[in-house]
Amino acid sequence: MRGSTTPLARVVPRGEYTLTLKARGELVEGSLGELREELYLTRRATQYIIDCLWELDKLPTINQAHQMFYKILRGQGFRAHQCKQIYKYALSLVKSARNNGGSKPVLKKLSARLDKYDARVDLEKQLVMTKLRNKVFKIKLLHSKKYVGKFMGKKWYEATVNIDRSGRIWIAIPFRWEYNPYKPKSIISLDINLKRIVVYNGRRIRRINTRFTEALYLKHLAEKMQKRHSYAWRRNEKWLEIIRALHRRSRNIVIDWCRKFAKYTVLKARRTKSAIVLEDLEKLWFSSSQKSKTLADKLSRSAYRKLQYILLTKTVEYNVPVVFVDPRNTSTTCPRCGAKLDYNHRLAICRNCGFIADRDIIGAVNIYLKALKHLAPRLGSWGTRSMTDETRPKGGLLIDEPMTDYIHSYKFI
Repeated sequence: MRGSTTPLARVVPRGEYTLTLKARGELVEGSLGELREELYLTRRATQYIIDCLWELDKLPTINQAHQMFYKILRGQGFRAHQCKQIYKYALSLVKSARNNGGSKPVLKKLSARLDKYDARVDLEKQLVMTKLRNKVFKIKLLHSKKYVGKFMGKKWYEATVNIDRSGRIWIAIPFRWEYNPYKPKSIISLDINLKRIVVYNGRRIRRINTRFTEALYLKHLAEKMQKRHSYAWRRNEKWLEIIRALHRRSRNIVIDWCRKFAKYTVLKARRTKSAIVLEDLEKLWFSSSQKSKTLADKLSRSAYRKLQYILLTKTVEYNVPVVFVDPRNTSTTCPRCGAKLDYNHRLAICRNCGFIADRDIIGAVNIYLKALKHLAPRLGSWGTRSMTDETRPKGGLLIDEPMTDYIHSYKFI
């Protein structure tokens, strides 16, 4: 998401964004075998165009791709607008792979993208009608009416139909969503780490244990099995299924925990009219990924991106303001006097003013202070207290207290 930027902070701006309705589907009209065949033909056609584009030194424009592939696809029986979706999708995949220095894309999923001319969506009846070549399929959305109902009245522009390995049908429909965040009265800062997330709201600190280490352990088991059996695991169905199951469980743990934490945090922020503040770690982790390629670092970066993406999705849905601050010196600067901290393992000590705290708490408090200092003049009033009172309120967390006084405080907001 783009936002207005400053040297030290950026705000996710109001405007139009995209939220996707994703749900399992059940065929009401048409057979699963025919749908699978249509998706297979779509995948084969898309892969053919990818192979052709990959051999070119310079990628064509959309109009040039239309002249190159439209008649071929129409000759295979594809509808006019489905042809456009196929070569447009293939072109985007090839362009992305080249820009990232990757290898030629190879499609494995059975899926098809359809625009409004080849799909109809009726959210009241929870039905999606799709036209693939000369066949029509009606699919019932298997999701709660409450979840589907929040998308009613929103504009959609395409629908994606997918069949997974288990034969289940999935429907994904992107909707245009107007993001109009409220004017915040306070701030909630999040310091995200592999083992735990530290939350600070100007009054209290709360540590929330993540499940990322559990996911890391499962990935470690899968990679250990792959190394032990070398290349033989690819040809052994039993080992292959075990490895896939471990990777799948690891991914599901990360996604499930991120969704629950994101919804809990966003609803808490909305209830107290607070803004959520995160570190902008994209550039920092990109540079660190060039230096360290360990499994823990990879999962840490992947988990943070997943959590950040889900948090942003929920904030757009509930109109909660989001702020990204510069991560530099958040763990090395004393939040009381601004001096450089000394560390004894994870215990931070300020030689200048005597402040003592845990490393994660230092990060959460400094993230909070950066947002308060640099964004309050631009976004309006963030509360009636001054910065000093905001960070040292009565009856809450005092940042000049010893670490032992609040390290086990779990009251949140």
